[in-house]
Amino acid sequence: MSNGRRVLYSPSYIQGFRNALCQARADLHAMSFRHACELADLRKEFDQVRADYAELRSTVLARQDAEAELAALYRERAIARARAAERDPALPLN
Repeated sequence: MSNGRRVLYSPSYIQGFRNALCQARADLHAMSFRHACELADLRKEFDQVRADYAELRSTVLARQDAEAELAALYRERAIARARAAERDPALPLN
């Protein structure tokens, strides 16, 4: 193959270089697949956290509504007791 030029790389060196590139490409594909799998697992976990958060939020809102309703019932009871109480006309208002 020498036509008067100096041979810089032998065919075995070029083949080894190509093999190294193929191996690097295969490694990159494997790494990409592992990352895609990890991303899918993280998305599943995030969806579960989001669902848990929604459930917790609805529970907290229900508790807050119940507390507000209880406060309203206490207020109504206090008003009813005040109306039912008889005032002694002999006592001053203040």
